[in-house]
Amino acid sequence: MRTLKSSFKIKGVGLMSGVEFEVEIKPTSGKGIYFTSGNKKVKASLENVVSADHCVVIANVAEGATIKVALIEHFMAACAISRLDGVEMVFPDIPAPAFEVPILDGSSKVWIEEFNKAGFEGTADETPKLKESVTFQKGKSAVILMPSEEDTKITYAVNFNHPELNNRWTEMIQSLNLNEIVEARTFGYLKDLETFQKMGLSKGVTIDNTVGMTDDGFTTTLRSQYEPNKHKILDIIGDIYLTGINPLDMKANIIVKEAGHALHIEAAKLLKDCF
Repeated sequence: MRTLKSSFKIKGVGLMSGVEFEVEIKPTSGKGIYFTSGNKKVKASLENVVSADHCVVIANVAEGATIKVALIEHFMAACAISRLDGVEMVFPDIPAPAFEVPILDGSSKVWIEEFNKAGFEGTADETPKLKESVTFQKGKSAVILMPSEEDTKITYAVNFNHPELNNRWTEMIQSLNLNEIVEARTFGYLKDLETFQKMGLSKGVTIDNTVGMTDDGFTTTLRSQYEPNKHKILDIIGDIYLTGINPLDMKANIIVKEAGHALHIEAAKLLKDCF
């Protein structure tokens, strides 16, 4: 098991709620990624996913969903990339059962920087290798995972109404551009922001944590070419890690076409018998 050497605290707003939380990230003595508040605890696992519409939300389902945590995907991706398989995020002990992981800069970059400052202890458990292919398709969307002899590679296609993101394929090769995936920020259509905020969503969106897509460009300078597509790769890394198996070490070619969190989760559920 690989955990942190020391704890650290960090403060930030929730992308959906706009509510500021200070959380503490702590080492664990046992394997698993947990989110806690007081005596309430939820493990990051597929069985605990209660929503994957706009972001991934988990709850301690077996205990009556007394704690819910939203937008865990960027933190989960950071844990996968850092090979952490034992860590705990502690929220304030307050009555409300719903929490949201701070969005920070909209990517996994800050989490990984803080992990590196805290240091690591131990070695992550060996990741089983994918033995059988998995395909999950719904309409025009698909997620395919195939065994490989090489390091995991992820190829992702998006098809947005945008000149740079129309039928756009982007590839993650770990030895080449993993850092571009790490720093890729969340994104959305600028024209939809007001509508979402009227629905009570996206209240924490700022120009610093979200890439807004305009008719022919973006609201901010991209950190790398096709950054929004690279953020989709970051999302699926975090979503698949809910299986407890690190997708970056399972030796797979992962091909995704026009998917999202819900499809990622459904594909991940098929993985349990493929190792």
